[in-house]
Amino acid sequence: MKSRSRLPELLAALLLAFCLSLSACQSRRADGRPPIEFTKIPPAEQGGPDKVDIISGRVHGFRPGEQIVIYAHSGPWWVQPYFDHPFVPVQSDSTWSTATHLGLDYAALLVEPGYHPSATLDIAPTAGGSVVSVAIVKGTGSPTFAPTKPLKFSGYDWAVRTIASNRGGAYNVYDPDDVWTDPSGVLHMKITKKSDVWDCAQLSLTRSLGYGTYILTVRDISQLEPAAVLSMYTFDEWHGDQYYREMDVELSRWGDATRKSNAQFGVQPFYIPGNTYPFTAPAGRLTYSMLWKSGSVIFKTTRGSDNGTGAVIAEHEFASGVPAPGQEQVKLDFYVVPSDKYPLQKGNEVVIEKFEYLP
Repeated sequence: MKSRSRLPELLAALLLAFCLSLSACQSRRADGRPPIEFTKIPPAEQGGPDKVDIISGRVHGFRPGEQIVIYAHSGPWWVQPYFDHPFVPVQSDSTWSTATHLGLDYAALLVEPGYHPSATLDIAPTAGGSVVSVAIVKGTGSPTFAPTKPLKFSGYDWAVRTIASNRGGAYNVYDPDDVWTDPSGVLHMKITKKSDVWDCAQLSLTRSLGYGTYILTVRDISQLEPAAVLSMYTFDEWHGDQYYREMDVELSRWGDATRKSNAQFGVQPFYIPGNTYPFTAPAGRLTYSMLWKSGSVIFKTTRGSDNGTGAVIAEHEFASGVPAPGQEQVKLDFYVVPSDKYPLQKGNEVVIEKFEYLP
């Protein structure tokens, strides 16, 4: 009978514990994920590897061991401030703060212990798995883009890059002085050493051209060192969900002098079998063409400079994963990849005689 008489008390205690638990959960969102608040937001700026600012915030209802990971959106989403230092502790007062490179948007992730962030993401991060919650905010102010140097080449307007980039898995500095046209209108791109750093060259068309045939005539590249890369490709900064609409002709041995091929055609993502087609580009003047149409892209390399009608060196069609047009632009990029065995030893130069587009 005594145990029965205590039943109401036990029920009351259980009800109280439940209410306390429910009250504790009120600081978490209805879906059980703690909200992330931003208290300091950096400016909206394309930035680059050399520009940093502070981003800060607060987490409501976080659990012991959970930390913050920040991504900045500039092309891809880049983990901040560095890949080998991605975790930001949440302080006892629920605040967090860290340095970040600049971007147009910023994402704060609350993650559980054991989470391993990717260095880059093609699309905005989302909650799920070890990612407890995600908050995304636009940078403050009107978006600011890195300055470029205007250049006329083959009757088109191009923008020459002036800020550094991580293309090719290495920190590459771009110097606009390494891109110019000579009195005959031929384009020169150089890799030069300045203050013990290799400066590279990149330029982009200022508008999208869409479906059609893209033709580029390049003088002899057989003298290029293994760590030098000449890449001619389409790229859409704003659509990582479409693999940036990237389709490439790339001339390089990728830092390996023993590599049999020195060139390849490709569509992104490169890790899918069949999305690259390696070949050997011989010495001499060559013309590279890309015929882009709905559901297909046909690459071809021919001898000479006769708009792709010379003797065929290599030809390949990709009929899977080919993007539709968007905001892509043609880019010409001359840069360096890391190589322990065959690091770059001297300056390199490429000469591009003409660019042509046929709708």
